[in-house]
Amino acid sequence: MKISEMKSAEVVRKESLRDPEFRAEWDRTAFAGAVALRVIGYRIDHQLTQTALARQLGMKQPAVARLESGDVTPSLDTLSRLASRLGISFHIDVTPEGVAV
Repeated sequence: MKISEMKSAEVVRKESLRDPEFRAEWDRTAFAGAVALRVIGYRIDHQLTQTALARQLGMKQPAVARLESGDVTPSLDTLSRLASRLGISFHIDVTPEGVAV
């Protein structure tokens, strides 16, 4: 198969979201994934290792790795720590349909 014949990641994601089980897991991890992207983006923009970022946050490196994995939903205390120590903001919308950042 040629690369030009392959589906894009966006097409695969849209097709996968039609599966109820996939959709449920996607929705369940969406918030944690959004936070993970913010943390990873900050770390890359500031050329920090996970260890250096952990020191800045007063955490251990494995805690940063868990945040960046997007598998663990961060607590409000953790979001507050990220916001105050990194100078980033989170706008959270909680609705009957779910949580969005």
